[in-house]
Amino acid sequence: MSAKDDKERRLGLQRERLEEWVNSTEVVEAIPAATVILLRDGADGIETLMLKRNSKLAFGGMWVFPGGRIDEGDYPDESRQDIVAAAQRAAVREAMEEAGLDVEHDSLVRLSHWVPPAQTPKRFATWFFVAPAPDGAVTIDQGEIHDHMWVSPIDAIAKRDAAEIELAPPTWVTLHTIALSPTVAHAIQRATDNEPEQFTTNAAATDEGIVTMWHGDAGYETGDASAEGSRHRLIMDATGWRYERSGF
Repeated sequence: MSAKDDKERRLGLQRERLEEWVNSTEVVEAIPAATVILLRDGADGIETLMLKRNSKLAFGGMWVFPGGRIDEGDYPDESRQDIVAAAQRAAVREAMEEAGLDVEHDSLVRLSHWVPPAQTPKRFATWFFVAPAPDGAVTIDQGEIHDHMWVSPIDAIAKRDAAEIELAPPTWVTLHTIALSPTVAHAIQRATDNEPEQFTTNAAATDEGIVTMWHGDAGYETGDASAEGSRHRLIMDATGWRYERSGF
């Protein structure tokens, strides 16, 4: 098989997964979860840690940030009211379990909160935090996590377009956002200065490809991707993924 044919095969499999997700009719309860985008300053700019999930698990084969579901022990007390504190604890715990990195709890800054469409299989409502990467080598268990890499956000997006890696839409948009910062300090300050953004996803299958829409998009409330007006969406077609946001 030629490199071109292999790329087309990989992209085709990714499209099939997205189409199956969008066309599902089963409503799935969202599981609270947390993830942390660990950043470091590289020779050519900002870099983030990405992990490759075991193909047999949720988000199998995808490249993700360290993270996972919020466990009962992550809540600070029995009331389970402080979900943000629980999410921070979960993010710190998962960074240690999945990457062997000891992240300082107080270093985490809330970036966003993502809720997938109701029909998403293995649906996780996830807090995204950003933090400077701690010192120490990344260690993975070859169980849940099969590989890791430090990569610039732009290079990660390019690898997805080349079918070298697979990304979920929230990961792609987060990489796109982090790419706007030239340094770790800038990315952390930007997250500190802004309220965490809420992304509750609505998705549609169109002739152009799969379209995920969020607040501010003209088609968001109705799920009509053809609606004219403002844009806040990720278009996932055969030529690549494009983030469109009016006024961004």
